[in-house]
Amino acid sequence: MNPWRLRLLSQLDTLGTVRAVAQAAHLSPSSVSQQLAVLETETGTELLERTGRRVRLTPAGLILAQRARAILDHMDDVEGELRGFGEEPSGLVRLGVFQSAVHTLAVPAVTRLATAYPHLDVEIIELEPHASMPALRMADADVILTMTDVDDLPLGPDLDLIPLAEDPVLLVLPSGHPAGRGPADLAAFAHEAWTFDMPRSYMADLARRLCRRARFEPRVVGRFSNYMMALQHVEAGLSVTLLPALAVAHSRYDVTTRELATPVTRTITAVIRRGAPARAGVRVVLDALRHDPAPTPLTPPAEWDTATPPGHTSVS
Repeated sequence: MNPWRLRLLSQLDTLGTVRAVAQAAHLSPSSVSQQLAVLETETGTELLERTGRRVRLTPAGLILAQRARAILDHMDDVEGELRGFGEEPSGLVRLGVFQSAVHTLAVPAVTRLATAYPHLDVEIIELEPHASMPALRMADADVILTMTDVDDLPLGPDLDLIPLAEDPVLLVLPSGHPAGRGPADLAAFAHEAWTFDMPRSYMADLARRLCRRARFEPRVVGRFSNYMMALQHVEAGLSVTLLPALAVAHSRYDVTTRELATPVTRTITAVIRRGAPARAGVRVVLDALRHDPAPTPLTPPAEWDTATPPGHTSVS
C-alpha cells in the first residue's frame, strides 16, 4: 500500500469530501479519485461507495482510514529515529498554536528547545481551534495547543489531551478609563464601543455571548484578527474589548485590564494523536510547553491590591 494514498484516504475520513481532500492536497478531484481507486486495487478491497454525487467510506474503508493514521505516524517515527540515530531528538515537529499562545507559550518553548536540541526543528503554525483539530487528525500537525471549552470542538477517543493552564478572560480598557476598580460587571459597559475578533472566531463568539448574557447587544466598531491591532485600537480610546490574559500578558500598549465579576477562563490544552508512537521530538516539545505554561501577568502599579487572587490580572 502506497503511504501517500493512505494519507489521502485518511484525509477523506476527516474532511468528508473528495473536493476538500483535493484542496488540502493541492490536487484535482479527479486525481484524488484516481489515486483512491488505485488504493482499492492495491488492497483488493472496496473502500468507497457512491451515494448520489458523493462518495463515502465503506466499513472496510473506515477501518483502513483509522489504521492509516497509526501506520503513517509509525513511519514518521522510524524516519525520525533513523535521522537522529545515536543522537538527541531530531527531525521536524509541527506545532499548531492559536494566536495568543504564539509569543507567550510557543516561542519561549521553541527557543529553549533550539538551544537544548540543535538537530530538532519545530515549525510553529498559527491555527485557531477549529482548524487545528483537523490538521492534527490529518497529520499536518504533530502537537496542537487549543482550548477544550470551545463549542463544537470535535474531540474524540483518538486524541490525548494534556491540560497546561487556566487562562482568564479580561476586560481591556483605555488607560485612565473612568470605570472604577475591582471586578467588572459587563452590563455597566453596554454603551461602550467594542472591538471584536473576526466573525465566527473563538473570541468573537465568546465576547458576544458574554455581552448578551449581560443583557445588551454590543456596538462593534472594530474587528481585527490580530490582538495587537485590537490593543492599539483600545489604547487610542476608540473601544473596549475582551481578551484572554495571554493576549495582554506581554503587551506594551497603554491599557487597563479588569477581571470579570463572573470569572470566565479557558483551559489551554496540548493535544496529540492517541496511539501515535511516542516520538522523542514530540515528547520534548510537550515537556517544554509544560515548563512554564502560566501567562505572565502585567506589571501592576504600586497601589495594586495585593489581595487579588493568584493567576488573575487586575490593573487599574
